[in-house]
Amino acid sequence: MPTEAKAQVIERTKEIYNESTAMLFMDYRGLKVKDMQALRAQLREKGADMHVVKNTLLRIAMGSDTENLPYELHNGPTAVAFLKGNEPDCAKILVDYKKQNKKLEIKGGFLSGKALSDEQVVDLSKLPPREVLIAQVIGVIAAPISNVIAAVEAIYAEPVRTIGAVADKAAENN
Repeated sequence: MPTEAKAQVIERTKEIYNESTAMLFMDYRGLKVKDMQALRAQLREKGADMHVVKNTLLRIAMGSDTENLPYELHNGPTAVAFLKGNEPDCAKILVDYKKQNKKLEIKGGFLSGKALSDEQVVDLSKLPPREVLIAQVIGVIAAPISNVIAAVEAIYAEPVRTIGAVADKAAENN
């Protein structure tokens, strides 16, 4: 039976996990406290919460979802970024931070019930933001509709142009 403090950590972690859309795992060994705080602040700006939770307590909080999570992601010193949307932006923050601070190691992620390798997290960071993706999808959907509208307008406009040309020709002859 977990102690009262551990039970509270489990409950709070379970709440955060249930609210999140994805998780990113990183090894923070060697990072200074001010570096961790700076990374937390950057992630918080994008709607993510970064926590260091004991792996055992995290596994309990995640419940049966840990079956889909490779052991390497929740083993050893691990910080977890719980994302609430903006997955590519948050992954980009981690990837960029890793370039600046070599001590940070991205272990992987967990998105839509599937584990991501560290390479997949890097690929995720290269995706455009959600709003841009939505705009691109809408553009792809709207393009055929615009083409149909243009074709229909051309069908209706052709007789009008023909009548106009005949009227102009008749006016010239008179």
